[in-house]
Amino acid sequence: MRLKVQPARRPLSGDYRPPGDKSVSHRAAIFGGLAEGETEIHGFLDSADTRATLEAMAALGAEVSESNGVIRMRGGHLQAPAGDLDLGNSGTGMRLLTGALAGHPDLFGASIRLVGDESLSARPMARIIEPLRTMGADIDSTDGRAPLTVRPRRLRGIRHALPVASAQVKSALLLAGLNADGVTELTEPGISRDHTERMLPTFGGRLERGKLQCRLDGGQHLIGTLCRVPGDLSSAAFALAAGLIVEGSVIQLTEVGLNPTRDGVLRIVELMGAGLERTVLTANDEEPAGHLQVRSGKLSGVDVAAELVPLAIDEFPVLMALAACADGTTRVRGAEELRVKESDRLAVMCRELAKLGVRVTEYPDGADISGGPVRGGRVDSHGDHRIAMSLAVLGLVADGSVEIENAEWIRTSYPGFVDDMRALGAEMEWL
Repeated sequence: MRLKVQPARRPLSGDYRPPGDKSVSHRAAIFGGLAEGETEIHGFLDSADTRATLEAMAALGAEVSESNGVIRMRGGHLQAPAGDLDLGNSGTGMRLLTGALAGHPDLFGASIRLVGDESLSARPMARIIEPLRTMGADIDSTDGRAPLTVRPRRLRGIRHALPVASAQVKSALLLAGLNADGVTELTEPGISRDHTERMLPTFGGRLERGKLQCRLDGGQHLIGTLCRVPGDLSSAAFALAAGLIVEGSVIQLTEVGLNPTRDGVLRIVELMGAGLERTVLTANDEEPAGHLQVRSGKLSGVDVAAELVPLAIDEFPVLMALAACADGTTRVRGAEELRVKESDRLAVMCRELAKLGVRVTEYPDGADISGGPVRGGRVDSHGDHRIAMSLAVLGLVADGSVEIENAEWIRTSYPGFVDDMRALGAEMEWL
């Protein structure tokens, strides 16, 4: 399907509550299935990716029901699924579930196959397979990619230094460590998202953590609990970006997740001169959330500091779109991780921005994007939901309509994107 975006003819405005946080929703579904007793999840993201994880937990024996937008799960006793676990396009679901299943005692003797769509099957899984094998896991892959076959058995804790900061790898190892003998101790070279570390204690888990280290004892049992999912900052980033570049816009974003391990997009747009006000609602160890008020204004190109890259890794497509509207040049380096997402996001964004007249130079680990006029035209998401939405935002300030091919991938993470943008005043339609 194609998505057609018309240049904005008036300012965007309104109150906007983004859909539930995708990363937190995945983890809530997995923890809810692993924990004994009932877990109640409020604000769960209703998307193809998160539904795939929830359905996988149901296939593994968790009881799942839904009423008035609240997910209820009764877990703690897993069983081998009747068929393959299909994670669709969800890399988070596949990587975290592989860790959770690898040493789960309820599944000893079973053989569980995890599959995904063509895009997921092309993404690297060796980064979790190798350290899990060090713990004693029995995992087969297809040249380091999905499908994966996991044969759960007893694991041992390890001391492991991650070569690259990665929340998904860290989380897979922590989930495996819950059922391992001894201690699992992890060290990262930089900061990565800490959703798993924050959620684990709410389910009764025990974890010691420092800035770049965490330590977990094996043999733990989780207990069901109440879990509230904040609004997704990665989804909110599109409305935020639109509010910054469409002249005269004022948008209030409510109940947005403000986790400091992933708020790099906010830090970067503030460095660019964005009109942004934060109101923090929570200040404890659970997921921080708050309100954001966005006002349009002049943006300037910046050199993105390397330490901010992992804190905004999912938001770089929309940040590159913003850079196309800023005065001067925005320089990004140290972002080679973008090449192994749903697409090679560096290559695809550079190529598609150039189709809209943006001056851009691609590097192995980043890009230089120079701001200037944006022209209308036809671009392609290359099967990547974040690229489709980023190009749609940029279309709001083009000199003519922008049509995005393969935009249906938006539904994997944010099915209501078009409706939400229309509610703020944007003109978008499916073709």
